Amino acid sequence: MGLSVGIIGLPNVGKSTLFNALTASQVEAANYPFATINPNKGTVQVIDERLTKLSEHYKSEKTIYATIEFNDIAGLVRGANKGEGLGNQFLGYIRECDVILEVVRCFGGDEIIHVEQSVDAKRDIEIINLELILKDLEVLYRRKERVETKARVNKDKESIFELEIVNKLIPALENEIPARLVASLTQAEKEHVKLHFGLLTIKPIIYVANISDIEYATYEENIDYQKVKAIANQEGAEVVAISAEIEAEIANMPRAEQELYLKELGIDEPGLHKVINVAYKMLGLSSFFTIGKDEVRAWTFKNGTNAQKCAGLVHTDFERGFIRAEIYSYSEFEKYGTEAKIKEAGKMRSEGKDYLMRDGDIAFFKFNVRK
Repeated sequence: MGLSVGIIGLPNVGKSTLFNALTASQVEAANYPFATINPNKGTVQVIDERLTKLSEHYKSEKTIYATIEFNDIAGLVRGANKGEGLGNQFLGYIRECDVILEVVRCFGGDEIIHVEQSVDAKRDIEIINLELILKDLEVLYRRKERVETKARVNKDKESIFELEIVNKLIPALENEIPARLVASLTQAEKEHVKLHFGLLTIKPIIYVANISDIEYATYEENIDYQKVKAIANQEGAEVVAISAEIEAEIANMPRAEQELYLKELGIDEPGLHKVINVAYKMLGLSSFFTIGKDEVRAWTFKNGTNAQKCAGLVHTDFERGFIRAEIYSYSEFEKYGTEAKIKEAGKMRSEGKDYLMRDGDIAFFKFNVRK
């Protein structure tokens, strides 16, 4: 679906190490600012145990998971909004992403340089967020100049609407409140901003607290993690604790070895799984499944999409000639074990084109296209 997550943060906080682990690729993760200049892009599978179990049950030849694109964007520094450290270029890359994943350093040590000469998660978050806010204010001041005259003199309806939005946003951002947290914006205004304003701070954000490998098993006790968590809670944002160093180590291990290694460390699952799944949900995405001997596949759809549109994700002919969708849920598959028993229990549903697909639906689309 072309949706992407931008990984941002100060230099040397572990962004590129995290990206390496996410994508099992090798980009430069050097111990100096701006080791990454152009954004590195990688497509990451959304690990879904439901799909794995369906594939095992049907003994499918292929298992195709949903995916998200991650972009490793070079570190931002104070003054990025004015071009410091190639800041304008980097901020432009962020604008192209759908969700911001902000990596925050929560580990000490002098062997890795910190651009601010010390570790303080709260200060680092404030630096990044302020740079994004200042860049957005530039955009809003210019936009206000464009629409103010049209709204006042020409009584242009769209300009009046946009001026109302701008007049809500500017005072909030001047008080260092990001656009996504401006309570006075209506839902319609928020959607308009997302589509037409190109603001950085309207984008949803996930905070990733990067913990040292030594402290990871007890990360809740980490003082800087608690700072990140407090900010995330205040904003209603998501926070995930990871150790990029550990994730990079296990990224290329076979699954059985990963599980054994994590068990030895006292960890339930790779932090990357949490990052990927939180990002997936943050984008407002869900998955439906199609199944067969040749292939079991997860299809990504925006929440609120109807059955006919979802059929078009599989094939354009399915949407064009849509008749109905035969559907049962993954939870019913778990309960009854086979498709035959699901039908016997009367749990196979026939849904029309306006049915809103749900996460975990298993679908068979009926269609007819006349040649």
